[in-house]
Amino acid sequence: MTTSLADHLRSLPDESLAALLQLRPDLVVPVPADISALAIRAQSRVSVARALDGLDQFTMQILDAARLTRHPDEGTTDTDSVLAMATAGPQRPAPTSVRAAVDRLRALFLLYGPKHALHVAAAVDEVSPYPAGLGRPAADLDLRSAALCADPAKLRRTLLAAPSSARAILDRLAAGPPVGTVPPGALQAPPIGAEDPVLADPTNGGAPTGSPVRWLVDNRLLVSTSSGSSTGGGTVELPREVGLLLRRDSGPLGPLHTSAPPVTAAPREPKAVDSAGAGQTMEVVRHTEGLLEQLAAEPAPVLRSGGIGVRDLRRLARTAGLDEATTALLLEVAYAAGLAGELELSGTSTARYGADQQVLPTGGYEVWRAASLAQRWEQLARAWLTMTRQVGLVGQRDDRDRPITPLSAEAERASAPATRRAVLAVLADLEPATAPTAEEVQALLDWRAPRRSRGREAAHREVLAEAAQLGVTGLGALTSYGRLLLGELTSADEPGGDPLGLYVDAESGDPSSTARALDALLPAPVDHFLVQADLTVVVPGPPEPELAAELEAATEPESAGGASVHRVTTASIRRALDAGYTAEDLHELFRRRSRTPVPQGLSYLVDDVARKHGGLRVGAAGAYLRSDDETLLTEVLADRRLEPLTLRRLAPTVLITPYQVGRLLVALRDAGYAPVQEDGTGSTMLSRPRIRRAPARVPVATRAFDPLAAPKLPMPRLLGVVEHVRRGDAAARAARRAPAVVRGGAAGLGGGPVPAHTHSEALAVLQQAVRDKALVWVGYVDAHGATASRLVKPVSIGAGYLRAEDERTEMLHTFALHRITAAVVAD
Repeated sequence: MTTSLADHLRSLPDESLAALLQLRPDLVVPVPADISALAIRAQSRVSVARALDGLDQFTMQILDAARLTRHPDEGTTDTDSVLAMATAGPQRPAPTSVRAAVDRLRALFLLYGPKHALHVAAAVDEVSPYPAGLGRPAADLDLRSAALCADPAKLRRTLLAAPSSARAILDRLAAGPPVGTVPPGALQAPPIGAEDPVLADPTNGGAPTGSPVRWLVDNRLLVSTSSGSSTGGGTVELPREVGLLLRRDSGPLGPLHTSAPPVTAAPREPKAVDSAGAGQTMEVVRHTEGLLEQLAAEPAPVLRSGGIGVRDLRRLARTAGLDEATTALLLEVAYAAGLAGELELSGTSTARYGADQQVLPTGGYEVWRAASLAQRWEQLARAWLTMTRQVGLVGQRDDRDRPITPLSAEAERASAPATRRAVLAVLADLEPATAPTAEEVQALLDWRAPRRSRGREAAHREVLAEAAQLGVTGLGALTSYGRLLLGELTSADEPGGDPLGLYVDAESGDPSSTARALDALLPAPVDHFLVQADLTVVVPGPPEPELAAELEAATEPESAGGASVHRVTTASIRRALDAGYTAEDLHELFRRRSRTPVPQGLSYLVDDVARKHGGLRVGAAGAYLRSDDETLLTEVLADRRLEPLTLRRLAPTVLITPYQVGRLLVALRDAGYAPVQEDGTGSTMLSRPRIRRAPARVPVATRAFDPLAAPKLPMPRLLGVVEHVRRGDAAARAARRAPAVVRGGAAGLGGGPVPAHTHSEALAVLQQAVRDKALVWVGYVDAHGATASRLVKPVSIGAGYLRAEDERTEMLHTFALHRITAAVVAD
């Protein structure tokens, strides 16, 4: 079979071979040495499974028709036989659809050869052992079942006599797959003297009841294929002839669907879909920033087994006002986007996990915060689409009955990007703003790629839920900017694209088309706010990064959303003064940013806090307290609330305490004073919060969209690969025609030492070939003592070695002269 395919591949033009490599890119990794190696790889189990995974349901059924119509002796079929079986059922698909499916299979070389003698790729039967869900022929299972199937009239009578419970089993197995497992004892006969459970039932027309599986096995409608355990359990299989008879109403291939199932949902208003999605993107960015700020304030320790603990996840969720599932999703996405990472506390990297590591924002978080809202969301969405993490597994139990935590290795799934792409591709191929139900999406996936979709229903639902939470979809439909993002990532995987993401806006720095489309939907960033009389600050839109930093320093947030509300308090003013602002800076900030007159109460508050701020100076002695205002120090010394500090006066302007500076500062501020800290020179120490960051990480969005897919090469590159394969094939075929003296140079000597005159003649031939630059057949003994021959072009001889270029691989090889047995100039 392999030889037949190799000969067929050799007869094809270069363009056809390049088209095959483009449709099945895994055949190029690594580049096959010759046509025979290409044919073997094209029929390997792994490569055939990849090709079958991309076939739709109808094309798979046509391939099953080709397998079922093969001649038992020759092992070939033809297009007319396939067409006859496909149109045997009540659906009767159009002949053009059947022929188009056959052409697709021939383009993938799952079928090859002329139309009147089509061969099926060898590994198809291994990957999919039951064509069309039918079992093996009865002759391959049991001779007594084969005898029953050979008599159509007796087979029909036996089926009519089957009890209703047995007939239900037959109908399930006839729909496929044709094998089933039976519990222990179901196939055993009753003990001698015991009552047989298979009795006549008057309510069933006199048909026997009891163990329906044993009845079917005893009447040869099912065949027991394994004995199973000692108690009688095992597996049974439905013979192909019985399955075909049971499918007389639906056809031998079962129900045929030449096109994908329709979607009944009416399209929504595109503007409403985009508006809903854009509103969700703002929430995603806000909540992600809040979670990262919480990690910066209180980093989460890494468990010894990896990931963040359940208690830390609950703490972050409670602080952010989110549920645990959404918190885990945003954490995973932020980590994949390079915004969060692990920091080694001990300074060593001997242990991968443990208490010596904490999760906190990376240096890339600051760059991300400075970008626009649309660009920040795009970075998160790209990371979600390309990360190999299945967040829906968080909270479930692993094989050892341990909970799966965020960022742990147990949630790693290499197929996650392909699953997300498949689900979103279904939404992208529908009419814009169409919102199908989860069941309709699953039905479309089952038709598009039944092998890939089988068993992944829960993962598909998770993708739809996560896409809605992240704002990729709105009201159940794919948004316009989500469609652009999916198109950009998909085009990077196309031949000639940029799978590593190295050149996307690398030079211009301009936002992508996705960011521009989302920017048009989001409210414009504002650079101002409205100060009200009750000292609340209303920001009528998303603030610019600079304004957001100023608000964070001088106000307390109260509510977030499209329009956020902040409040100016004594503590917030004091925090701004501690960070280096002066009273004049704060007055200028509110005058410059506010579109309403600054309330007089706010000005009084700033001046009052600034007047008190710094009146007291704190240093280390345990700690000392000094002030030029002796009356103020006397008041502090007499304050009963500060008695636990055991303050005492060293000088009219100096008090000391045995406690540390931090405790002294907190106690004074709790008592209503406004001290500032100073260093040993008397200079004021600014109390900006210390920012800790994890090492920078590369976002996963720079990886290929589907890490399991082989790279897709453009047609010129593929034609070059074909040329290389043909040269290797020609050299391999020529190697089989090497002279006998070269192929058996060492064998003829019995493996002993090479005679001097033979070795001298070989050296003379090689020296002349170096001068003439001629091709030479070289026979030699390799390191394992085996004889081999190679067609090479000698380059140089010296130091006991021959250096020659292999015409087949275009590589330079070195041969030890004492291992060369013969040399003959090529014709």
